[in-house]
Amino acid sequence: MIRSLYSGVSGMKNHQIRMDVIGNNIANVNTFGFKSSRANFQDTLYQAIRSASAADADLGGISPSQVGMGMSVSSVTSNMGQGNMQSTGRTLDLAIQGNGWFAVSKSNSPDLETNTFYTREGVFYIDNEGNLVNSNGYYLLDSEEGIISLGTDGVATLSISEAGIITGKDLNDNDLGPFTIGLAMFPNQDGLERAGQNLFRQSAASGKPIGDRLGEPTVDGYGSISSHYLEMSNVDLTDEFTNMIITQRGYQASARTITTSDQMLEELLNVKR
Repeated sequence: MIRSLYSGVSGMKNHQIRMDVIGNNIANVNTFGFKSSRANFQDTLYQAIRSASAADADLGGISPSQVGMGMSVSSVTSNMGQGNMQSTGRTLDLAIQGNGWFAVSKSNSPDLETNTFYTREGVFYIDNEGNLVNSNGYYLLDSEEGIISLGTDGVATLSISEAGIITGKDLNDNDLGPFTIGLAMFPNQDGLERAGQNLFRQSAASGKPIGDRLGEPTVDGYGSISSHYLEMSNVDLTDEFTNMIITQRGYQASARTITTSDQMLEELLNVKR
């Protein structure tokens, strides 16, 4: 009876975690480049009521009898699937179609292991020194793992091809570039660690970028770049609301397990009367 109390408690706690994940997904339904998450459950320890035994000459085999002790969250996995494309008409709004991640660095001396993050959000700007940066001021890296600087003479025209090649003219009619935007791919992109601000960092699970380098769009399996577009969140509200209902019912059922077990304990205590 006490086991059922603890099982109910574990059910409530972990369904709350699942609801937290769902709530975060729904909150980011309009976040550019956001990747949804899913909480996965697993059962926990079992208490053996009867051990298993093999058949012998006089008696057949007996299967084990075990009573579970509840459940826990086994993992929170990320859905790295492609989001829909939204047209913006802005040159420095970039979307990746296919494999790859933009690499952005907190430092103007980038290092892929220590100060580089990865993102699918392609909202970029030109700062006061002519560098391409994201909304947090992190430098966009090229295929040579350097920052992309367009100079301080202003930008008259700018274009970005599907191959990620940046070309243009400054206000003095001098050529800008060409620069090639770098993309990163990983042995296990699902293992990337979320760092907030639409950023991911490499982890032991994701491994280092393939080849320990950044690749070029449209080459060797890397995706293409679409200028004037942004990748939307891949959250599916239909799935999220369905999962919300399922999670709510699971939480309610676990709560009912606790109240019913409490009523049974009350009946036991009343036996003495």
